[in-house]
Amino acid sequence: MKIDTLELGPIQTNCYIVYNEGAGEAVIIDPAAEPEKIKKALDGKKAAAVLLTHGHFDHTGALSAFEGTPIYMHPSDDVMLLDPVWSVGDMAGDTAPRPAATDFIQEGAKLHLAGLDIKVLHTPGHTLGSVCYQIGDVLFTGDTMFRASYGRTDFPGGNEGELFRSLRRLLKLEKNYIVCPGHGEPTSIFQERELYGR
Repeated sequence: MKIDTLELGPIQTNCYIVYNEGAGEAVIIDPAAEPEKIKKALDGKKAAAVLLTHGHFDHTGALSAFEGTPIYMHPSDDVMLLDPVWSVGDMAGDTAPRPAATDFIQEGAKLHLAGLDIKVLHTPGHTLGSVCYQIGDVLFTGDTMFRASYGRTDFPGGNEGELFRSLRRLLKLEKNYIVCPGHGEPTSIFQERELYGR
């Protein structure tokens, strides 16, 4: 499995292009902004799907460029694609509408896209519908878990208690997944477990 990481937009949000070597398709995780850079990074591969870890504006800014591609997200964050107050886009002057999700996912969902086996973990707290995607040995955590940090909870739909429960769940995973977060450098489950001592 190959992962290309792009830091996009004013908040330097991580967008991931995930694919099997030699494959003609890829999935895009969180098309944050700058669609021309995402399309260039696809390098001729077809976008089989867009996977959203949550609906905040800085993770969906290039979504319109992939309208017609299947868009996966948790239904609890669907309102964020329609309402810039919920997406926090109004605070940043980004009130542009986003395409609606085409496919809603829930805890434990298993997807097979672009030749990749993908498992969904519902990890609410940063938003109501925050999810992580487990693909092979990698966990794409959005803004639930960062390296030595975690997402804020003072935006609409945020809940500190829920976020801490989600973090504890991730820290208890038995496998040392590589963590690819929504912002910043990668980390790993065991590295974060050692840091927090739980």
